[in-house]
Amino acid sequence: MKRISVSENIENFGDRYIYVDKTEYIYNLINNYERVFFSRPRRFGKSLTLNTIGTLFEKGVEPFFKDTWIYDKWDQDKSPVLHLSFLEYSATDLDAFKKSLCQPLRDFARLNKITDYTDDNEPGNLIRNIFTVMPDQMQIVLLIDEYDRQLTANINNPELYEKFRICIRDFYGAIKGKKAIRFLAVTGVTRLKDVSIFSVGSDIKDLSYNSAYSKLIGFTRDEIKHFYLDYLKLGVAFEKNKAPESVTDSEIENIIDRMADHYDSYCFDEFNNNKVFSTYSVNGFLQDIYEKRTVRFGDYWYDVGGLPSILMNYMESHDLNIEKLLTSEISIPYNDFMNPTSLIDINESVLMCQTGYLTLKSEIDRNEDVILGAANREVRSALFSLLSLSVFEKNVSPYANGKKYVLEHGTAEDIITLFNSVLAALSYDKYPVNDESVLRALLQVYLLGKDHDVRVEQHNSKGRSDILVNFPKRRVLLELKYTTEESEEQNKLDEAENQIIEKGYGLENLGDRELLQIACVFNGAKSKRQITAYKPVFSQKGSYRS
Repeated sequence: MKRISVSENIENFGDRYIYVDKTEYIYNLINNYERVFFSRPRRFGKSLTLNTIGTLFEKGVEPFFKDTWIYDKWDQDKSPVLHLSFLEYSATDLDAFKKSLCQPLRDFARLNKITDYTDDNEPGNLIRNIFTVMPDQMQIVLLIDEYDRQLTANINNPELYEKFRICIRDFYGAIKGKKAIRFLAVTGVTRLKDVSIFSVGSDIKDLSYNSAYSKLIGFTRDEIKHFYLDYLKLGVAFEKNKAPESVTDSEIENIIDRMADHYDSYCFDEFNNNKVFSTYSVNGFLQDIYEKRTVRFGDYWYDVGGLPSILMNYMESHDLNIEKLLTSEISIPYNDFMNPTSLIDINESVLMCQTGYLTLKSEIDRNEDVILGAANREVRSALFSLLSLSVFEKNVSPYANGKKYVLEHGTAEDIITLFNSVLAALSYDKYPVNDESVLRALLQVYLLGKDHDVRVEQHNSKGRSDILVNFPKRRVLLELKYTTEESEEQNKLDEAENQIIEKGYGLENLGDRELLQIACVFNGAKSKRQITAYKPVFSQKGSYRS
């Protein structure tokens, strides 16, 4: 595809397309394997990758791949391509699913003049019958997108899940080892051992965390700089009010650094070396630069699709481990990570990883636990928005009048009023507040879900504060105490105040920010369940309140 020139009129940007060349990876994939599977979160480019493979086999390189790496290297003969997308088939009615899956099999047979097969309404039987009558010399390419759609939709419906699982297992059993399949590629979100494509003896190679193909899906930093350079220059030009052609390389590196903070560090590499940016987020960010003429680090990946159905369904029948998900690093037993059996009993952190809310943070070593964590700021924001949906029964706005954050501009009274509204919205049956650590974790979920810069148990030389929230011109420090007795509230408040003063919480690296320190006491008795006592300790730079 033609690159955009910065000398062209800005209005012409939207009429052009940029092709990020991944064809070297695809060439190596096809030449090294005959049957492959790879999992990736939604909106990462799985379908586009399969479309690219299908076009190569069905159409060849001319004219679709001109100026790409593969153009003068592809020498394979054309083959018929059977492309199945399970996203198009029913996930609520097994008979409707079978009917929808059988129809493209019949259409493929008709278009390729395959006749005399025995028709059947079972997809596994039908594809087996079609293979039986195919000419000996005929080989096809089979591409299956989102193989697990019907399973993920029924994570909280074990009976229907099992029916779909058996049907899908039988389908893969029918294609296993068939010489008529020249190349097979399967994609999905989850990797489940209770579907036969991953069973012992399966001929499909799982490349989900294969280092050689860890950059096949997703953008690298170098790819963004090379293919999107003109958009990056345009973004800097808007920010700096300068001409795109005068943008320096250091300014380009700076905007990519900020993009990386928001959208980079997804890892699909068993050695934990290669990282990639979210393709959807990068495209959304750069498209906003062109359309809105501004640099806005939005939550594109989460905003476009909202909460994935797989997690919505999981949350209906499972309680999330909030305190575990709040940690920056989560340890998972090797076998739980590499060999999840069924969605019904999957480790929740493994599911969060497969759906994109966590990512790999360590090497995959069978002798060690696997470490997971959030990839970047966009994912952390999405993760805590997700947790907020589970924890709070209604949304509590973080704003005061005029769309100004309460914590950034409000008084201590305003802030405590906000927090009591948040705590009143808790689902106490699922998440009872029994101690300080739970209280801290739940407030942290709320603040992070609203994209605040939150530090919990922030260290200084004398101890660890409970909650610290940073804004450009203000820092809010909360020291929390817990009780169930009204008679203890004043003692607890005094304890919190003295701790703030003695340990100097919030003073570390303060810069020129205003500091607002608040001691507060939460009464967990059923008749209270709110912050019942609070005191501003330090509300302006340089002097303590008496």
